[in-house]
Amino acid sequence: MSTAALAAPTRTKEERSGKYLAFHLGPEEFGIQVLKVREIMGIQEITAVPHTPPHTKGVINLRGKVIPVVDLRLKFGMPEAEYSQRTCIIVTEVEGDGGAMMIGAVVDGVSEVLNLSPADIEDTPDFRGEVATTGLLGMAKVKGKVKILLDIDHVMTHQDLKDLGQILS
Repeated sequence: MSTAALAAPTRTKEERSGKYLAFHLGPEEFGIQVLKVREIMGIQEITAVPHTPPHTKGVINLRGKVIPVVDLRLKFGMPEAEYSQRTCIIVTEVEGDGGAMMIGAVVDGVSEVLNLSPADIEDTPDFRGEVATTGLLGMAKVKGKVKILLDIDHVMTHQDLKDLGQILS
């Protein structure tokens, strides 16, 4: 997975603890803070928008509001996968330079809501500069497995948000 678009400001384990929505992309498991999640919906028709990056799938109409949709598999440099009955869109609220913005994130499936204590969270390993870790809040140890905790505000880069904002203008 390419993590060029990932690296979050340092936060204490206490600040990173709390409820997370767990989802998967292929065999990898991730988590987003529940407070950033506005809605989870099944996959629906996405209207493609010309001249957008490959990971920007297009837009959807969410109760009269046009929301851009990003495929997180493609954003993270993973191979594209055919959508299934478990594929869904997590509608998140991200903070950009222009304020809050709703963005849909296509994921392979949602699994559970986790309540993580500070003891469940480890700092992101030091990859000696070979891997950018922006957008990663840390690693959660849950039932013998590791889940990658994302800071969705930083997963979507400022350029992504600017590009998506122009789509909606």
